[in-house]
Amino acid sequence: MGLLEGKSALITGAARGIGKAIALRFASEGADIAFTDITDGSETLSELLEKGIKAKFYLSNASDFAQTHEVVEKVCADFGKIDILVNNAGITADSLLMRMDEDAWDRVIGVNLKSAFNFMHAVAPVMARKRSGSIISLSSVVGLHGNAGQSNYAASKAGIIGLTKSVAREFGSRGVRANCIAPGFIRTAMTEALSEEIRAEWVKTIPLRRDGTIDEVASVALFLASDLSSYVTGQTISCCGGMNC
Repeated sequence: MGLLEGKSALITGAARGIGKAIALRFASEGADIAFTDITDGSETLSELLEKGIKAKFYLSNASDFAQTHEVVEKVCADFGKIDILVNNAGITADSLLMRMDEDAWDRVIGVNLKSAFNFMHAVAPVMARKRSGSIISLSSVVGLHGNAGQSNYAASKAGIIGLTKSVAREFGSRGVRANCIAPGFIRTAMTEALSEEIRAEWVKTIPLRRDGTIDEVASVALFLASDLSSYVTGQTISCCGGMNC
């Protein structure tokens, strides 16, 4: 029996990247998967269905409050319950503060932070009524210590940590846990677009002397989603190879 057998998970931004890796890992452990994205999710859906679980894709803008609530209502109708929520939707629009325009700030805060609020607002009461649930939000080591050229991204990821701690306190008495994952330099399409020289410089700052993989982030998410972490809430787990030592 898998660690998530009999559970239903809702994962945002899961058509690709870290979100997709988490969805596939959860499915491998027996969870049914509902996932959202603003781009086509048919390929990911096919891969999930091959694992013999129930899966459904919802085209949705996670930063839209009304759309989010509509999606959660549909997921509850289609799956009967939501045991796990993973707030993964996110973007970057990097620039030095003095060069950053208002649109770049608003878009990153909207997609990264507001989307997490939207889904927590819709899902937490659903979990509270059945007195159980795990909410996992993707933050970043940048949200813990900042980064030049990423003030909007860092602010959004730091906000997710504060939001998560507050939700953990508000809903803990109802059996709902809320935690964050703070990935470091993870091998994704975004980091692979960097030059070899830049990637090598980043790796020098990591105690484990390598970048991480999306599957390693998915392993942390599995721990937080499962009963292995039944007494863990309000925490931020860094998956960064020691960058945040």
